[in-house]
Amino acid sequence: MALKLHTAPAIEPLTLAEVKLHLRLDSGTFADDITTIQSIAPGAHVVAAAYSLLGSSVEVLGYSVLVNLIVGVSEIGGKVDVRLQHSDNGSTWTTYADFDQVTISATGIIYEKAYTGTKRYLRAVATVATHTSDFGVNIIKGGAVGVEDDLLTRLITAAREDCEDFQRRAYITRTYELWLDAWPTGDKITIPMPVLQVVNSITYFDTNGDDYLMDDGDYIVDIENEPGQVVLAYGKAWPSITLQPVNGICIEFDSGYGNTAAEVPAAVKQAMLLLIGHLYENRESVTDKSMTVLPMAVESLLWKNRVF
Repeated sequence: MALKLHTAPAIEPLTLAEVKLHLRLDSGTFADDITTIQSIAPGAHVVAAAYSLLGSSVEVLGYSVLVNLIVGVSEIGGKVDVRLQHSDNGSTWTTYADFDQVTISATGIIYEKAYTGTKRYLRAVATVATHTSDFGVNIIKGGAVGVEDDLLTRLITAAREDCEDFQRRAYITRTYELWLDAWPTGDKITIPMPVLQVVNSITYFDTNGDDYLMDDGDYIVDIENEPGQVVLAYGKAWPSITLQPVNGICIEFDSGYGNTAAEVPAAVKQAMLLLIGHLYENRESVTDKSMTVLPMAVESLLWKNRVF
């Protein structure tokens, strides 16, 4: 049996802002604690229909956010509609709010709108009507970008992977492939790394390497138990074809608590923060310090929902 990650999770359970808060990393000055990122770069934007001018996405979860629509000097009569969209995964977007329509005049002006949503990503999209119009959209985040952000990002991923391995669970939704050499002798196959969400397909291969898809009416997907299971439907049997000698069966499935960080248990996030704090303070494989494991620390937080 082999378990292969097919599609990695789109986000992490913790943001940089949450980790920095836990580690007490702040600059102490207002100027250093804000970051301005362009979603739509300032400049002359040609006519664009129905919000087809797409701005860059910005990660905003955990930050205080203000959006500035900055209108420059343009030809009189131009019209601009700017919409803010937000997303959990950076690919599926919904409308958060619209700026009032701007009729471009010869005078530059700045419009502001606060973002108080709960999604991870934010972007601006725009419609430009009548004339080329001069404008840009900045997303201002209340939180500094530090020289150690790359390190902290790696520590977040490392902590999440370590906690998932210990609990034998998947936190944020991802897709796995479970490879088997043979069908089970019984009527069920246990699916690792809960929480099982859906089985996408069961593919099997004959001795020539040709692949076949098992009819999803021949089995039931049990997502209520942990770990989840694939169980033969009443009166059904596993395919009788002779399988190739190794990796004859591939079960593709989605697993995880959900698509958003909000769906990951608080105990898991706290365990990750404790582990990140340890890794941040101790960057070598050896130390001359005398260390004592804290009661109710990482493993204690993770044990209660460990899968066996």
